[in-house]
Amino acid sequence: MFPTSVKEVQALGWDYIDIILFTGDAFVDHPSFGTACIARWLQKSGYRVAVVPQPGWKDDLRDFRKLGAPRLYFGVNAGAMDSMVNHYTAAKRLRHDDAYTPEGRPGQRPDRAVTVYTRILKSLYPDVPVVIGGIEASLRRLTHYDYWEDRLMPSVLVDSGADWLCYGMGEKPMLQLTRAIEKGWSKRQIERLPQLAFFRNGKVPGVRAGAPGFGMSGQGGGSAAPGVFLLHSYEKCLADRRAFAENFHHIEIYANMLHPPVLVEPSGGGYVQVNPTCELSSTQEMDSYWDLPFTKLPHPRYKGKRIPAYDMIKDSIITHRGCFGGCNFCTIAAHQGKFIQSRSEDSIVGEVKKLAAMPEFRGNISDVGAPTANMYGMSGMDAGRCEKCRRKSCLYPAPCVNLDRSHERLLRLYERIDAVKGVRHSYIGSGIRYDLFLSEDGFVDDSSRPYLETVVLKHTSGRLKVAPEHTSDKVLDYMAKPSFRLFERLRKEFDGVNRRAGTHVELVPYFISSHPGCTLKDMQELSRHPALKGIWMDQVQDFMPTPMTTSSVMFYSGIDPRTMKPVFVERDPVRKRAQKSQFFKKH
Repeated sequence: MFPTSVKEVQALGWDYIDIILFTGDAFVDHPSFGTACIARWLQKSGYRVAVVPQPGWKDDLRDFRKLGAPRLYFGVNAGAMDSMVNHYTAAKRLRHDDAYTPEGRPGQRPDRAVTVYTRILKSLYPDVPVVIGGIEASLRRLTHYDYWEDRLMPSVLVDSGADWLCYGMGEKPMLQLTRAIEKGWSKRQIERLPQLAFFRNGKVPGVRAGAPGFGMSGQGGGSAAPGVFLLHSYEKCLADRRAFAENFHHIEIYANMLHPPVLVEPSGGGYVQVNPTCELSSTQEMDSYWDLPFTKLPHPRYKGKRIPAYDMIKDSIITHRGCFGGCNFCTIAAHQGKFIQSRSEDSIVGEVKKLAAMPEFRGNISDVGAPTANMYGMSGMDAGRCEKCRRKSCLYPAPCVNLDRSHERLLRLYERIDAVKGVRHSYIGSGIRYDLFLSEDGFVDDSSRPYLETVVLKHTSGRLKVAPEHTSDKVLDYMAKPSFRLFERLRKEFDGVNRRAGTHVELVPYFISSHPGCTLKDMQELSRHPALKGIWMDQVQDFMPTPMTTSSVMFYSGIDPRTMKPVFVERDPVRKRAQKSQFFKKH
């Protein structure tokens, strides 16, 4: 187990620590928690890693001082959730619990935890590098709209003063950065590493005086160095909402490409640079990230205390990373990427066997999944076409003709998991995309009907959750979701499975109110839609703009960044409540 106190460090006999990780979550040594993943990966490479979970920031800062300075650097993340999403509802009301804290106690991390922790560390140890990462830092790596402040904010690098930002899934870039720091590389050398972002004072290299300052060399701008895309500055985005929308359009395109350029965004007296991602992890590399000695338990310091988030995931299995759905309100692709990186079946089954052997396991796997459970093993049939692709979604506005949507491999995986001794049930708790196996005309291939039947009859714990999100095709276009006619087809096939098998599994759709483009009339029509008759409407939420999504850009700017055309946005709290109330009205 990783040490979290001076006593625990001394018990290990350590006379130094290489890396100290500060996190806003309680520390759980499970691969569903990013802090544990990075700590275990760096440990495997020979580094001594300590963790300080949920440090106190209101007192004399003893938690920040207790382990002293590390040999290499401090790492900082807010936890598995953005701290503002963790703290506040869509109505900006303070939440009364925190699933990532012992006993669910609220108030154990600050708002904007990455910034608060980093500023404290830089004030106490100004000469020690601070590397920030995780979902909060990843989604705030460039100028972004902050819903809670209702304004544009600069990169978290500017506000926090961190030395480096590692965005996305961090095993590869963090190990490369750690080795570079250990070798004493200069800042200029480190600046070439992939999947890092940083802030530098001064002028943007390669930009001549008087240049238009937006674009890429050889692609219309001519103002940036080759292989670099120069974004509008933070200050220009503040002054012009169209500039912010234009920026995001390019950021999103490049975030979903295999070989994007370097992004540079002027800010204040300097600029933020975001380097392209590392190469995709191979199946063997993905297996190696899970083939680590995770205890899959909370740290012993929490003995006798319940951590709600751990209870939710302790019996779950992660099969892959990434999502190519491209929903406009979702942050998954911005953090995990569009391209699916899957573990091998042997690795997954091996983890299931270890889980089944744990004394606390009761025979039920709560989830075999990922951001989207049924994208496991999926990719383009012609890899060369994927290399050049600039689409953010492989499914919208229509499924890519190059996408292999077969569920055969997933069905084989389910069979192998269910054959493991000690496993009574394996459920799919993650969401599934029904447009991967259904079209409005029917099933897309020979594996599609067996997949739906298998999921409904063998892998659903009473309720199958799906996310049509709305019934209006106009609103669905702003969400980048398929037509509601596809949900109608799903319900027909789903009811047929129940009828033939004599089962009573429920279909539970998720919906969103007040999304950009959605009016009260749209919500009234949703509530009366005949395809929803007999369905219990409890999985509903009001739209919350989160950083680095197309929908949040629409909400702030009133512009659809895909077309640069105006879009209606409901911002009035009373009218937003009226939209959400339609879910619960009987007509």
